[in-house]
Amino acid sequence: LTDVEIHFLQIKFTAIGVYLDPEIVGHLKQWEGKPGNVLATDDDFFEAVSSAPVEKFFRIVVIKEIKGSQYGGLLESAVRDRLAAEDQYEEEEEEALEKVVEFFQSKYCKSKSVITFHFPATSNTAEIAFSTEGKEDSKMVVENGNVAKMIKKWYLGGTSGVSPTTITSLANTLSEKLSK
Repeated sequence: LTDVEIHFLQIKFTAIGVYLDPEIVGHLKQWEGKPGNVLATDDDFFEAVSSAPVEKFFRIVVIKEIKGSQYGGLLESAVRDRLAAEDQYEEEEEEALEKVVEFFQSKYCKSKSVITFHFPATSNTAEIAFSTEGKEDSKMVVENGNVAKMIKKWYLGGTSGVSPTTITSLANTLSEKLSK
């Protein structure tokens, strides 16, 4: 879930589903046997999840309407900050991020709208799709690998991820899979 705090009132705007290729378990063997609560606070674990060469798919369902420009602004700010922290925010990244913001600018994310992020296993790009009732689906591809990586880390960032509940849920699920 992503949320925004307004005058100490926290409002949930989205529900987040993270879908990973089952092969991911093979890339996480060193965390075998660790409980979910330990994995949830292990940023190295989430770095391994994020960088594992397997297909990843995020499905974000809007539960409280929000302007696309607001969502795009949140995404832009988080990604830019992450890029800047790793000294990777150059002109190419700025241009790629501007395209993402433009993509969301004209969207109105009403309840039950769906935003998807697809990260192919064999490429460092991200495909973003937006779907809402009564409108044709729209898509864009983020070609800049640094921007795509930081979008992924916004959702899979461990203790710095956008949604602590998503991180906890994912940690518990992967802990279970690693125990089999």
